[in-house]
Amino acid sequence: MPQRILLSTGAARPPLLRLLIVITLLTLAVALWYLTRYSLRGEGGVHWHPPAENRCVLHAAPCTASLGQDIALHLTVASEGPIRPLERLPLEVRLSGVPAESARIDFVGRDMDMGLHRFPLEAVGDGVFRGEGQVAICTEAVMAWRAKVVVDTPQGRLGSWFDFDVARQ
Repeated sequence: MPQRILLSTGAARPPLLRLLIVITLLTLAVALWYLTRYSLRGEGGVHWHPPAENRCVLHAAPCTASLGQDIALHLTVASEGPIRPLERLPLEVRLSGVPAESARIDFVGRDMDMGLHRFPLEAVGDGVFRGEGQVAICTEAVMAWRAKVVVDTPQGRLGSWFDFDVARQ
């Protein structure tokens, strides 16, 4: 008479194996989240240049950066008084020394992940790009922000950044 072997599908896994499976799944989820965030930011291939001033006052005067030999970038935020959260901000990027196809500004939290706040600007001619943007509200009394400006040029993607603070009212 042939013998039947019963396979038990309800066999309990050892607790250590369950723990390793959970840790592996969590690691994969974090890696996927990181890769998705990195690809959405679109910062691959950007050649970054530091700003001319260590800290400029964006709402008071244009901030400048040199993007290479004879290439200058100026960012103007036309705000009446200090920059406030959720307030629409007229933005202007002026580029001289090289033609540009497009420009964008990303507002990112310097000390806290505030998500992706990307604002593409419209070309108005002669290296000038305009648009509107805004910074998000934060639970901190003073939030440290960074405006990352990226321009697409025949020389590749060039960028600079400008740091500023926003006080909650």
